[in-house]
Amino acid sequence: MNLYHCSIDLRDDSKALAFAAAVEVWMDHLKSGGVILSWRLCRRKLGFGAPRARDFLLEVEVENLTQLDQAFRFTANGGEQVERLHTTVHQMVGEVDVALYRPFPDAERAERMALV
Repeated sequence: MNLYHCSIDLRDDSKALAFAAAVEVWMDHLKSGGVILSWRLCRRKLGFGAPRARDFLLEVEVENLTQLDQAFRFTANGGEQVERLHTTVHQMVGEVDVALYRPFPDAERAERMALV
């Protein structure tokens, strides 16, 4: 399992509830297409966070990097409906930082560590 994190600030003219609704439609479409396992959207509470912390955190779970690649390909080549759903979300995003995480220690590392 891998976790693709998107730390997001909205554009000044975007509304948080409209963004959340658009993300739900888009992520559910990706999930029903089998290119992600699950997702969740979180919002920073009470403005609490580090000075560079963004307002929203979108966490997308994929089985492996192959599935993540499939999600990117699905987005790039998915046709008119995919483009519309993606654009609806993307046009509300002002700033975004992304990162890829995995559970740690993972099975491969645990196995190597056991051999030492």
